[in-house]
Amino acid sequence: MLQYLVILLDDTSVAYCHADNPLKERNLMSIETLRKAILFGMKENLMIQYVYPDYELPEEYNEAIESIDHVKIGCDVVVYNNVPTSITADNAVLRLSVADFISKQYDIAAVLPQAKRMNICITDVENFKDEQIDDYKKALATLNAVLLNQYKAGKQPQVNILTDRLQLDKMHNCDAGVNNITVAPNGKFYLCPAFYYDEKIGLNNRLNHHKPISNRSVGDLESGINIPNQQLLKLDHAPLCRICDAYQCKRCIWLNQKLTWDANTPSHQQCVLAHLERNASRDFLKELQTAGFGIENEIKEITYLDPFDVRKEF
Repeated sequence: MLQYLVILLDDTSVAYCHADNPLKERNLMSIETLRKAILFGMKENLMIQYVYPDYELPEEYNEAIESIDHVKIGCDVVVYNNVPTSITADNAVLRLSVADFISKQYDIAAVLPQAKRMNICITDVENFKDEQIDDYKKALATLNAVLLNQYKAGKQPQVNILTDRLQLDKMHNCDAGVNNITVAPNGKFYLCPAFYYDEKIGLNNRLNHHKPISNRSVGDLESGINIPNQQLLKLDHAPLCRICDAYQCKRCIWLNQKLTWDANTPSHQQCVLAHLERNASRDFLKELQTAGFGIENEIKEITYLDPFDVRKEF
């Protein structure tokens, strides 16, 4: 069941997840389309997430935006494509390559306490190599040490790849096309912004084979949402994911499409990264429990990083 509506206000709206936004020419959603999108969200009782460009919007847009409860990605949630020297927002997203995450781990550690919540998003998952496993583990351990000191000092900042798993007892993935949908400046629906970007630059469509080659839309504001074979996006149709306990994994369907050609099957890289993070969360949980924090969740020890390699353990 849908819970969130992502409204991409402009072609140049900020990229906030795994996919970069390659579009550089402004294309502001018309005010009529914005109002229709807001009305759709109201009728469907959806939480609105506006994705902002880096320029001021006309006043009539601001008035429409404030007519409904919402989150502003790019404003309320500040997005960095690097490691900033300081963070002034409560909620921040750091979009980093694997190499930058590893090499700048101490810079990340320095600004971690400045945000109440930090989402770290790896932008080149496809380039991750098994040879980087130990370095990635060390970077996670560096952040764990900072988090532990913060908890002991009475503060509890959140870092998605480390603290989310402590609270979860089931999958909490992105679920694009299942619990959230994106409406683009053209008034059409997409599973997430990345599919709109792909359409705009003419990448071949590997999801809706019956549609024109680069058409990634799954409906529009006039006719509604129409996702072909939507069940194939859901957890209960993902043989590996539905029995996996890396509950914090985003299970990005855009990455799945890109790397495995199957929206419901993550790549080796995505699974390994998710399990390294899951194991680091387990280490952090044990440290918290040793320090006297009454967290009752349990994260079991495992012997694999990619469930596909050891299906017999299930």
